[in-house]
Amino acid sequence: MPKNSNLLPDPDMDKPQGTTFDNQLIELESVDSTNNYAMARIHAGLASSGEVYFAHQQWAGKGQRGKAWISEPGRNISMSLVLEPPLILSQQFLLGAAVAVGCLESMQKYTAGWKIKWPNDLYWGDRKAAGILIENVIKGNEWLFAVIGVGVNLNQISFPPELTNPISLKQITGENYQPLLLAREIIDQILANVKALQKDPGAVLIAYNQHLYKRGEMVKLKKGRARFETFIDSVNEQGRLVTGEGEFGHGEVSWLIVDGFIS
Repeated sequence: MPKNSNLLPDPDMDKPQGTTFDNQLIELESVDSTNNYAMARIHAGLASSGEVYFAHQQWAGKGQRGKAWISEPGRNISMSLVLEPPLILSQQFLLGAAVAVGCLESMQKYTAGWKIKWPNDLYWGDRKAAGILIENVIKGNEWLFAVIGVGVNLNQISFPPELTNPISLKQITGENYQPLLLAREIIDQILANVKALQKDPGAVLIAYNQHLYKRGEMVKLKKGRARFETFIDSVNEQGRLVTGEGEFGHGEVSWLIVDGFIS
C-alpha cells in the first residue's frame, strides 16, 4: 500500500455504505446535481455557510454555459460548497480564482503539470481533469450565497466519446484514490485560499495567472464566426481574458479544438 492515505488498491473499496453527516460534509447516495441540491437547501432556509454536499452518484451534473458534467458513479468527486461570500458583488471572479487555485494546489500534491484554463477548468497537459461551476444567490446588490460546484475526474478511466479531452488523476498517476478523503483536502485548500483572498486579493490573482493555461503562448480562438490567432497574456480582476487582440469576457470567445486538443 502506498504511503499516501488517499490511495486505494481498488476503487470498489470506496463504495458508499450509506448517507452520513460528518461535521458540515453531507454525503448523498444519488442526486441530480449537487448545485441544485445546495440551491434548494438555501431557498428552504436549511443551508449554512461552510456546508458541503458530496454525491456518490450525480446523474444530471452541470458544467459551464449549460453543458453537462458527466461522471461515473462512485469513482469521482462531485460536490458543492455553500459560502456566504466575504466579498462585494463586483468581485465575483476573484472568488472563482481562489477556488481554482485551491483545487490546483490540492492536485499538485499528487503530480505536477496542472494549469487553470480560463475561467476555471483544471487541465493536465491539454486534457481536462476538473471543472468548477459557481452559482450565486443575489438580492439587489447583496451577494447572499455562492454555491461552488467542483467536479474532479478521479478514478474513471473510460469516458463518453462526446467528451473531447478528458483525463483522470488515475490515468495520470496509475493509482486509485478515495474520493471522500481527497474531497476534504480540496475543500480545506479552497477555504484557505478564500481566507487569503480577504487579506490580499491581488496575491490570489497573481497565483491564478502564474498557473494560467497557455499563458505566453499563441492560441486560436473563435468569436462568433470569426477565427483568429492571438497571444494569451493574463486574466484581470474582472475575469476578462487579456490577449494580443484585446480583452474578452467569459462566453465571448471559445477555444478551437482540433483532434481533441486545443490548438
